[in-house]
Amino acid sequence: MRILTSISGRDLNDIGGVCHNLEKLGFTDLSAQENKQDAFLPLAIAATNSEALHLRTSVSIAFARSPMSSAMLSWDIQAASKGRFTLGLGSQVKGHNVRRFSVPWSPPAPRIREYVQSVRAIWDCWENGTRLDYQGDHYQFSLMTPNFTPEPLGTPVPKIQIAAVGPAMMKVAAEECDGVMLHGFCTRKYLEERIMPRLEKGLESAGRSRDQFEISGGGFVATGPDDEAVQKLFEWVRMRIGFYGSTPSYWPVFEVHGLQDLGLKLNEMSKKGQWDEMTKEISDDVVHLFAAVGRHDELVGALTDRFGGMTDIVGLPEDTPQDVIQEVLSI
Repeated sequence: MRILTSISGRDLNDIGGVCHNLEKLGFTDLSAQENKQDAFLPLAIAATNSEALHLRTSVSIAFARSPMSSAMLSWDIQAASKGRFTLGLGSQVKGHNVRRFSVPWSPPAPRIREYVQSVRAIWDCWENGTRLDYQGDHYQFSLMTPNFTPEPLGTPVPKIQIAAVGPAMMKVAAEECDGVMLHGFCTRKYLEERIMPRLEKGLESAGRSRDQFEISGGGFVATGPDDEAVQKLFEWVRMRIGFYGSTPSYWPVFEVHGLQDLGLKLNEMSKKGQWDEMTKEISDDVVHLFAAVGRHDELVGALTDRFGGMTDIVGLPEDTPQDVIQEVLSI
């Protein structure tokens, strides 16, 4: 099992030192999220201040950028990192696309499929000299002159993964991508009964095997050196479950556990702005469904029970001790 941590929101001046420390501790993967900060810029700095960390956007908001822009940013970071970059894409919801980024909205699964395909076509042009001619319903690319063509990488082209929750995006991930980034609002039962069968079916249709496909995430982790630290993160997970559980698109996870009524109740409370009260509706048993919970000395067992055999990468806090990281890597 590989271990990821995030540098989202960090002062760009601090990233070099953070990367050196993370590599020393044994972290294998580093992500940056497009939230309050651009997702690519911190990773460009990390690429030149690390030797082994795998770098990924987790996620870059796809439709806010042309595939050409994402292709070029990814190309530069892949070159700087000598082959350690993964382009992680997310569709975001309609409201953010239309009102925050001012981009048109359409069903995201067909559009992100074309996004991935067109990025690969651009990279193929740059790496192999193939004539650029991608013609889709959403994206069309047919012009690439020498002045705008970067040098071949000398490494494999970047990997591409997408964030997926529902069946349509799972299908795209399995058929078109190198991996899938699962949402934290997920349980082991949902992984086993809903996600894995969909991914396996998509991989089969694409003629690929599971060992050629990377799965990251799929739940929360509440850990720390002592019970007090664990409880603090446990309460944070409780709050996140209440928040996400109020949105109908996440209710299939509740349905697997017979918790449809909880989703309906949270939704009604959210409309009234009862955010604190929503958190109180989430019982300890529900939190345990969504999270691996345990002190550092219990973490290997908790992660194995929650993610073992299905997830390739889990996220852990930056301050996780080195000996704990080494134990988790052995899972």
